[in-house]
Amino acid sequence: MIKRYLILGSVMLIVCQLAVSKTLTIQQGESATMGFHVEEIAKGLGVPWGMAFLSPSEILYTERAGNIGLLTLTTGTVTKITGGPTVKAAGQGGLLDVAVPPDYQSGDWIYFTYSKNNQGQGVTTLARTRRNGHRLVQWQDIVTTRSASKTSRHYGSRIAFDDVGHLFFTVGDRGVRPNGQDLSTHAGSVLRVKLDGSVPKDNPFLANKRALAEIWSYGHRNPQGISYDAKHKRLWLIEHGPRGGDEINLILPGRNYGWPVISYGKEYWGPFQVGEGTVKAGMEQPVKVYIPSIAPGSLLLYSGKAFPHWQGNLLAGALKLKHLNRIVLDQAGKAITEERLLEDLGERIRALAESPEGWLYLSTDSGRILRIRPD
Repeated sequence: MIKRYLILGSVMLIVCQLAVSKTLTIQQGESATMGFHVEEIAKGLGVPWGMAFLSPSEILYTERAGNIGLLTLTTGTVTKITGGPTVKAAGQGGLLDVAVPPDYQSGDWIYFTYSKNNQGQGVTTLARTRRNGHRLVQWQDIVTTRSASKTSRHYGSRIAFDDVGHLFFTVGDRGVRPNGQDLSTHAGSVLRVKLDGSVPKDNPFLANKRALAEIWSYGHRNPQGISYDAKHKRLWLIEHGPRGGDEINLILPGRNYGWPVISYGKEYWGPFQVGEGTVKAGMEQPVKVYIPSIAPGSLLLYSGKAFPHWQGNLLAGALKLKHLNRIVLDQAGKAITEERLLEDLGERIRALAESPEGWLYLSTDSGRILRIRPD
């Protein structure tokens, strides 16, 4: 495995082959025998929490404080988009993810998650809207989750789509550990709904009167990355553990992923295992565990052609350990190796997006949007 980076001795302004704007070349590197370079596309954006391609040259992004912007890649210009919701921006809450279905066309629904004020408490909310020029119109809150908490942490929240008309989104346990095993709350769960927010008839807990019908899986702590593999019909999730124990999970309907009964993490207040241990009957084991924690902020299953050696790999942005994590999977979905890229960048990598040409875009908590292209 190659983990070699070269910091350029001087900063150079270059003109992109397919863009008229100037971008800042930051790094060059190699990964799995492939060279690449990293370019700064935008900066000074606050905390860009989510990104979605609306066209090959336009990225719609969210800022946790509540702002929405449109980045035009051909010019490098950033345009403010109005018409968003009033968010409860406190702690880890605020305006969170933005995503569009795989068959998105201009004028279709755009989906957001955000923390909504509910009698002074924040709840994770799924909404949809349409874009009309520089404004969002027809805003609809389609799922307001039962996740109210006095805390301001562990909201989740990421969105993914399958290829048959379903939307998945994640809700953290809100810092209340028992929520992970409580099916009467959406907190600590992956939810599955139709594109209008209604509940599919084959959801696993639909007939359980003690459970919320939107729940697809439970026993999660703070899942901040989700990605659907259309080729293998697999749903992948990455979530924060406590002091070690970040997990990548293969999500199956109705399954219990253990939090807080089982965990590979330790208590923050001492060197003690969280829960009863790492294994228990009836609870799923992770595909991969990170000890120490990398603090994952996103997850993407790479499917592009620009980096053929990355096809079918999972990519995760790391917040605490500040790198891009690449996970190689075998045909059975087992994690067989990982590679840590962009460690020299020194950035908390928050969101990831893949362009139509297979280039990788990433946002950082310092307010930058960067692009990775092959040499």
